[in-house]
Amino acid sequence: MENTKALDMLERHPDKVSGAWVFKGTRVPVSALFENLKDGASIDQFLEWFPGVARAQVEALLDYELRQLEQTGR
Repeated sequence: MENTKALDMLERHPDKVSGAWVFKGTRVPVSALFENLKDGASIDQFLEWFPGVARAQVEALLDYELRQLEQTGR
């Protein structure tokens, strides 16, 4: 999967959710995923709580972030 595929599943508009990155087609901020995961929620729980977000969007974003970390060598 290309790095851009994850980014294609996100969008950002100044007049939508104060310009935060959101999952495309929703008003769910990307930060909500990371905050929920940090607090111990599973991906399945997140998807249940935010039904507009697709599993493919979450997986693409997590894959993208993992590749970013691998590229920085950290």
